[in-house]
Amino acid sequence: MTAMGDFSSSRFLTVAEVAEVMRVSKMTVYRLVHAGEMPAVRFGRSYRVPEAAVEQYLRSSVVEGRSETA
Repeated sequence: MTAMGDFSSSRFLTVAEVAEVMRVSKMTVYRLVHAGEMPAVRFGRSYRVPEAAVEQYLRSSVVEGRSETA
């Protein structure tokens, strides 16, 4: 297991790329980052999100639907 903050093998995505993958607006991604729901690294005035963080966020957001039986 890697230590927290070890990004040597991480691929980073821009906010626009995260928004495209998640099919949401860039503002939604910024809200997730600022709320602490999605980790990001700040480079100057822009943010980069580790690809693994996007995958983890999506996995944790899965809603199990219930089946309707007649």
